Amino acid sequence: MSSTVSGLVPVHIGQPEPGSDRDQALRLRADRPASLRIPEALDWRRHGLQPRWLGMESSDCAAALSPGHVHIQGDEGMKRLFGGARRRGELALVLTVIGQVDDDRTHNVFGSAAASVHLSDLFTSVVARRLPDGTRPSIAPGLSGADRDLAIRLLTRPADDPWWSLQLRGMHLEHGAGSGSEDHPAAGELHPILVDALGDPVVAAWSSPAGDQRWYVIPDGTPWDNVLDWLVHRALPEYVPGALRRARSPFFVDPDLQTAGEQSARQSLEELEARYAEEKQRLEKELLEAKEKAEPVRYGLLYGSGTELTKAVAQVLTAAGMRAVDLDEELGGTKSADLLVSAEGASARLVEVKGVSGAAQESYIGQLRQHLDTWPQLRPSVPVSEGVLIVNHQYKLHPSERSADVYTRPEHVASLASLPVTVVSTVQLFNWWRAGDWAAIRTAVLGDVIAAASSAAPVKPQQPSAPQRRWYDRLRK
Repeated sequence: MSSTVSGLVPVHIGQPEPGSDRDQALRLRADRPASLRIPEALDWRRHGLQPRWLGMESSDCAAALSPGHVHIQGDEGMKRLFGGARRRGELALVLTVIGQVDDDRTHNVFGSAAASVHLSDLFTSVVARRLPDGTRPSIAPGLSGADRDLAIRLLTRPADDPWWSLQLRGMHLEHGAGSGSEDHPAAGELHPILVDALGDPVVAAWSSPAGDQRWYVIPDGTPWDNVLDWLVHRALPEYVPGALRRARSPFFVDPDLQTAGEQSARQSLEELEARYAEEKQRLEKELLEAKEKAEPVRYGLLYGSGTELTKAVAQVLTAAGMRAVDLDEELGGTKSADLLVSAEGASARLVEVKGVSGAAQESYIGQLRQHLDTWPQLRPSVPVSEGVLIVNHQYKLHPSERSADVYTRPEHVASLASLPVTVVSTVQLFNWWRAGDWAAIRTAVLGDVIAAASSAAPVKPQQPSAPQRRWYDRLRK
């Protein structure tokens, strides 16, 4: 089992072979069964690799796959791997896993580290803190080659997979019998590959002080087929090409033996994959930002009441190119309607906003008419012609289950035609808003005059221009 099979590159696996006596013994000794980081069902031959499980010869292995959380005292396999690489003058390559997908507890009650990986035989570890759900990392600046390829591959993890923030840490030792203590600062350097929004690494490579070891720290839950493919096609050719030559691996491509056409095509393919990853990441960020911006308006219009609903309506009217003034803030208290809405070329209108879990009360119309009657006493310098009642009715139901119209009693609906009042449901307003139909919103609120004079193109909210500021100043007088 320890002899090299032609064409296959041997790699040391830092856990017992699944199902072996050593594996069973380890499970029996543990407080709970040790979960297998590296599954048994991997097709090693498809990747051109020969697994050397714990207890097998490892001095001729090209790399090590360390489970990370499975701690076995005195891993002789790792020592022999480091010794063999040192004798050949090669870099010792290690891939280790940090964190645990199905366990988000903080194991150290005195600190924030939820997981750690001990590096080599030094007093140095990488410690990890689980990040909030929904974290989406980005590629660290300045990456190239195998590291950049790994970053691109790991960005394809599902959006709900967890990430851990990484930090290099030394060790503090307390000697027994009061004989003192000693501090060992962290050794080596941690090179970020993927970083979170704060710039902290979530995937990184650690290089030893002597430069003879390179450890890749990847999050738990990463598909191993993706990792092994990266190891054979990108990491080994870049860092340990001699291992591929010795094994006569069919996956080894010597750049010195490639034609110009092969090199050009390979480079173009790599650039295409990099552009795809960057574009995908940009679009995901764009989608997240759009969702965060839309969610308060969507929820407010469809399920809100009170101040939440009024603010959502004001945002929609502003997005449609109108000016919406909160009259409760402007006048103090509830002296008038909720909003005063206007635009160039149209008279201002009072907007009353209501949210009700059942059917809309017909008395809302009377309340709005009363606000229209008392408005000249509040702001005689700002003429108001009509009013608009915007109602979020039956908001406990899904929008598709609500009645299409706010009012359905025929006699009441007929009486509205003779009144200076327009009634709009928030579901109607929402559908216009999500479709960007700003003309429909302006028509519903300010009438046909402003709709005809305005462009149908989306209008982005802007800071008030000088004429608008004068309008606000006049309103406050």
